[in-house]
Amino acid sequence: MQKAVVIGSGVAGLAGAIRLSLKGFDVLVLERNPSFGGKLAQWSKNGYRFDLGPSLFTMPQFLDELFELAGKDPRTYFNYQKLDADCKYFWKDGTTFTMYAEENKLSQELDKVFPNENQAVQKRLEKAALRYERIGHIFTEKNLRSARTWLSKDVAKALTKLPSYKLNSSMHQENSKDFSDAKLVQLFDRYATYNGSNPYEAPAILNMIPHLEHGFGAFFPKGGMRSIPTALKTLAEELGVQFRFDEEVQSISLSKKKVTSVKTKHHEYPCNLVLTNVDVWYTYNKLLPNTNPPKKQLEQERSSSAVIYYWGVKQAFPELDIHNILFSDDYKKEFKSIFQDKQLPKDPTIYIHRSSPLEQEDAPNGCENWFVMINAPAAKKDNWNAIQDEYRQTVIDKINAVLNTNLESLIEVEHRLNPASIDSNTGSYLGALYGTSSNGKYAAFLRHANTNSNIKGLYFCGGSVHPGGGIPLCLQSAKIAVDLIP
Repeated sequence: MQKAVVIGSGVAGLAGAIRLSLKGFDVLVLERNPSFGGKLAQWSKNGYRFDLGPSLFTMPQFLDELFELAGKDPRTYFNYQKLDADCKYFWKDGTTFTMYAEENKLSQELDKVFPNENQAVQKRLEKAALRYERIGHIFTEKNLRSARTWLSKDVAKALTKLPSYKLNSSMHQENSKDFSDAKLVQLFDRYATYNGSNPYEAPAILNMIPHLEHGFGAFFPKGGMRSIPTALKTLAEELGVQFRFDEEVQSISLSKKKVTSVKTKHHEYPCNLVLTNVDVWYTYNKLLPNTNPPKKQLEQERSSSAVIYYWGVKQAFPELDIHNILFSDDYKKEFKSIFQDKQLPKDPTIYIHRSSPLEQEDAPNGCENWFVMINAPAAKKDNWNAIQDEYRQTVIDKINAVLNTNLESLIEVEHRLNPASIDSNTGSYLGALYGTSSNGKYAAFLRHANTNSNIKGLYFCGGSVHPGGGIPLCLQSAKIAVDLIP
């Protein structure tokens, strides 16, 4: 039986290990941390539980597929529910808008808040669905470096519609043309952040992203986001996958441009194949020091990072939904701060997620667990902790103004992450949450491939390679990579 080593146990690494096992490999997963899950970690204190990483769950069919391939019923491993609303939006002037999942409720909400934009929003959602149908599924499910992909009927048909993808326009330019209300433009610009990009630079083709959330639905997994890697690890172990924790890989050994083994501080593991779930920048610069790295791809602009505060709040806020956005007044200035100035914005857009309304065990009775995130630059700074200390008051003041509260007096538990700690905890270069940004006409299509044509037996998965970051795309990266194995 051929031996495969998976480096890293993030969601892509776990999915890859399952697929490799089903393909007949003897699989070993090596993880430098004491536990599995990568960014899908959790933290608990004084009756509060927090998911530390991704909080939005979409396209659950990609997760279900892994269990079905193994002949298992996904529902015996994990469950989820569809949310009534994708997100609730707040502006400083008191305007609020809820993006309901159900079409009639959404239409009624649009008539109430944006009465002249109802038809425009419906057209936009239809356009997003059409774009995904034409090109999105190809991007998320296919190897873009394969001639077979480009010669397929699906791609040929998609290319005939190339002008409709608006590659020469930015997301913001198309949104400004399609919507007359500045608040609605801002709302749809926000979808650029779903892959860590700038709506003023990312191409308009990415305006298909709302379909991934609204068209397929936004979901919440029972037990929180941590239940996703837990279910995957359980399945992997049932299939015979072995795990070694607290064992950081130091190098991937090659002989005649072919993978031969993986070395850690304590052991050397002979193998025929390596699937690395490590950020592609670290894979080349730390694990393959004697190879020629693909410099252009490694020098691509990083996606945004984040500063995150996890607050146990001793009060209920019924005006909040599960996912909430408190918008800044000047979105363009905010993205300039993040991507050009490499600074935290003075007036930030704030994302608040709370799972406790759905999972009562995530907070004491009458209290809530707040995941409070602000987009930040992926930048090397020696004083990120001090910056986050100082920034804390800016965030609290903004929340107080929008929600008319005194948040400081309500916080009884606190935990934090910033670009430096995200980098050190998860191995995401510079803390970039999605690897590289999509700030350019073809940037999303120029991510590192799932293979290296010069090294036999080396494959890549995870958010830093094709097709990108976020749970659905990470799962798909593992599928694409394993499907490429002869």
